[in-house]
Amino acid sequence: MGVTSLSSSFGSVEPSVVRPVRPRVTELRLSAFAVHRRAVIPLDGAFTLLAGVSGSGKSSALRAYAALARLAGGAELGEVFPDPVHCVPEEALPDAQQRRGFRIGCTADGPAGPVRLDLAVQVEPELRVVGERLSAEGTVLLETALVDPGRPAVQAAWHTAGSAPVTRAPLPDDRLGTALLPLRVAGKTDGQRRVLAAAEQMVVALRSVFVCDPHPARMRAPVPNGSGRLLTGCDNLADVLWRTRTECSRRHAHLVAALRAGCAAPATDVVAELRTDGMVRAWLERDNGGRTELARLGDGELRYLALALVLLTGPGVLEVDPPGEVPDALQALTVLADGFDRCLDARQRTELARLAVRMGERGHMHCVGTVGDASWAAGIDGVTVVHLDP
Repeated sequence: MGVTSLSSSFGSVEPSVVRPVRPRVTELRLSAFAVHRRAVIPLDGAFTLLAGVSGSGKSSALRAYAALARLAGGAELGEVFPDPVHCVPEEALPDAQQRRGFRIGCTADGPAGPVRLDLAVQVEPELRVVGERLSAEGTVLLETALVDPGRPAVQAAWHTAGSAPVTRAPLPDDRLGTALLPLRVAGKTDGQRRVLAAAEQMVVALRSVFVCDPHPARMRAPVPNGSGRLLTGCDNLADVLWRTRTECSRRHAHLVAALRAGCAAPATDVVAELRTDGMVRAWLERDNGGRTELARLGDGELRYLALALVLLTGPGVLEVDPPGEVPDALQALTVLADGFDRCLDARQRTELARLAVRMGERGHMHCVGTVGDASWAAGIDGVTVVHLDP
């Protein structure tokens, strides 16, 4: 599966030589993953749409991105890939030792410049990392390899540029070595500090990811009052609406404006109520003075409402695991929305795309969505369309 065309100039601007303050992923590489072979997917715009027919690998591309994000957060390989055999390309043949696996990677840009991460994972006969490389400007900063298949470890070597050019040590074969470097590297030499800067940039760029797939059927009923952080399926939409309405009038006003622009029956407000039984219910107030409970909204209106809320909020409201030691001003949230235009009419998908571009141009958010047909986005400035080939 390859990338055959890139419509990168639906309002694009000339690239700047100034490094972004907030680290962010600018490229996803799927060397051998599911249906993909040698695929390089650019993610350098405010809003990127992955377009292609069914089976072209749109969803698997988002799955690979989300997997790298979880590994960067410290998750074990088995947690991230509970059914890893589906990640192995179907035509991949086992080697002489009956081993098969997959390879993925990405590039993160930021203050340290473009940093590349490439990962090789063995799936059969057992799941383990067999190779990892972190590099910047042509210099390999970290490299791991499976030396002894009988040990649950890989041999790692990282750049030091001190009295010894590299430091060698074993690392677990079920975790991302890049995420472990800040605990292993002292940072005493210029080389060590360069390794740390690159590793930290990659981890920060990857970790602030919110996978969003709103399920309308789960959003209609009142929900228990809880943490107020939106779940991936937006099941607790009413609870989060109650929180955002009470905590941030400015953000709430932007949400109402988005609803007025995208709903057939314009809303004058979105209201949420905490009941005495601890449950939260929500409704839209209409121009005619009536109200429409979430239970009565169609799938398109509910998905539109949920996606608009996601684009207007951030890590403090969404169920993500950002690096807590990094200030919010240095983090860029990435929203992964599979089936971005599902159930939406022409006006709704256009308004959401424009909102995604506006939020992306501010620098603190980037949205990557998948669609079957992206022709509707051709007139929207700031949208980058990547066409995937079956």
